[in-house]
Amino acid sequence: MPMEQRGVDTVPDEERTSSPRDLVSILLGSNLCLGVIVFGWLPPSFGLGWWASVSSIVAGTVLGTLFTAPLALVSLRTGTNLSTSSGAQFGVRGRLVGSVVGLLLALGYTTLTVWIGGDVTVGVLGRLFGLPASGLSYGAVYGLLAAATVAGAVYGYRVLLAMSRVLAIGMTALLALGVLAYAPHFTTGALPETGGYLLGGFWPTWLLATVAAGLSGPVAFITLLGDYTRYISPARHTSRRVLHATWLGLMAGLLIPQLFGTFTAYAARAALDYAGPLVDASPAWYLVPLLLAASAGSVGNAGLMLYSMGLDLDAILPRTSRARATCAMAVVATVCVFVGHYAWDAQSAMTSFVLLLTAIGTPWAVITLIGYVRCGGTYDPESLQVFNRRARGGIYWYRSGWNVPATVSWAAGALAGLLALSLPSYEGPLLALTGGVDCSFLLSGLVGGAAYVLSAPGSVSMETEADSTAPAGENSPSGV
Repeated sequence: MPMEQRGVDTVPDEERTSSPRDLVSILLGSNLCLGVIVFGWLPPSFGLGWWASVSSIVAGTVLGTLFTAPLALVSLRTGTNLSTSSGAQFGVRGRLVGSVVGLLLALGYTTLTVWIGGDVTVGVLGRLFGLPASGLSYGAVYGLLAAATVAGAVYGYRVLLAMSRVLAIGMTALLALGVLAYAPHFTTGALPETGGYLLGGFWPTWLLATVAAGLSGPVAFITLLGDYTRYISPARHTSRRVLHATWLGLMAGLLIPQLFGTFTAYAARAALDYAGPLVDASPAWYLVPLLLAASAGSVGNAGLMLYSMGLDLDAILPRTSRARATCAMAVVATVCVFVGHYAWDAQSAMTSFVLLLTAIGTPWAVITLIGYVRCGGTYDPESLQVFNRRARGGIYWYRSGWNVPATVSWAAGALAGLLALSLPSYEGPLLALTGGVDCSFLLSGLVGGAAYVLSAPGSVSMETEADSTAPAGENSPSGV
């Protein structure tokens, strides 16, 4: 299969041969991995019982999917990734906000996936072959997983799609076996080792779990969905079918692995750590399937995240090819894996990461969705590519390539979210107004969206006269 040559340039319609079914496959297959499974461990580690943990994950995932899924329609119309598409609202240079947010999201989840997958792999190899849990062992396993991830990400979308189709079937079977393997030790009671509710009371802790474990999953895709829907043709597939496929793919792809993580957390009594107890509680006959799940699943998920990072870095540095950008980000992600393994506590690191990125990513997504509704899904793909071509002008040029009201609105929303965060090592001053409950997701989205609506009451028209520096004909819409 040839290596993908496209970066964030517009995909022509004749190359947009994927279908909504492919979208379901890639969202399901890529998420059936330990990097997503481990989020199901967070509610039990916060001190919640079985039903409270399940309800928090389901509520957060449903809410997040309803909010996130419509973003898939943006790239369906533009033929490029979501950060580049957001230039319609933020300006062709201002869309760098989306590229940076997407880069941070993908970097964090890639690191987490390789980290957790590598830890479980070392643990299983220790039980099977006596591999010592030494720094050398972890380094070798992390390196092998990272190398396999790079191979898939560099070859691009088609290879990752084929891999996801296989993983959707194979990982589902492995997780079904896992339910049988861990069922004899399952309990529904809260794990006493956690020391009670993390935030001191049931509802604050339940809401934290809803955001950190449930909502964070769909929000992780706010910049990723366009990487896949840009290969679906709007001439052959309706927006409704694509939206339904996104809902199905996100719901199944997130709930199945996360609820498996919750189930195994109680069965393995994984209160303060997940990887070690998961391996220790596994019956001998499930060790090989667990090894396959830890390695193959991690490569599939991290590959998609790394692919997205390559696109985002390619968008930030247009002179860099997608392949080179992907390799560069692989090095950064691998370094982060080692830092995470040796310097961070898993629960605190995961909770802080997802809450921080949710706070700064949500207002960007809200503004992008408002822009989609305002323009009726009609974009000028040529004008979106101005920055990538190192040119000037077009209807999304605004003021020197930046739409100042949109950018300021995002910054205001992100700041409000950060001030309302409740992290293990930080509490925002706005928590006093919310009774100590983390409402950063809602507050950041409301402030960012309201500020954008009030400061930019209209939307750029396809007939708007662009900057005088625009080349002749650049302002003519090509349509999608």
